[in-house]
Amino acid sequence: MPQREVAQLLNMSQTGYSKYETGENDVPTAVLIKLSMFYDVSVDYLLGLTDEKNRYAVSAHFAEDAAKMKEHSRKSHRKDN
Repeated sequence: MPQREVAQLLNMSQTGYSKYETGENDVPTAVLIKLSMFYDVSVDYLLGLTDEKNRYAVSAHFAEDAAKMKEHSRKSHRKDN
């Protein structure tokens, strides 16, 4: 997924998101959680601490947020094409 689209999901600029990917800025916990939910992987996996992608079971609140993010991404992707 292009940085621009991920940044939109996180309500931030592409430049700001790029700084997370390059390691110039640390990724805030809230962003790590959102990325984990969106990509359906563990935060440990995102941080490179494990090769295991599976997440732990999450609360209904976080699952609802992840579903909203994925739906927003699908709508944005359709609009761009």
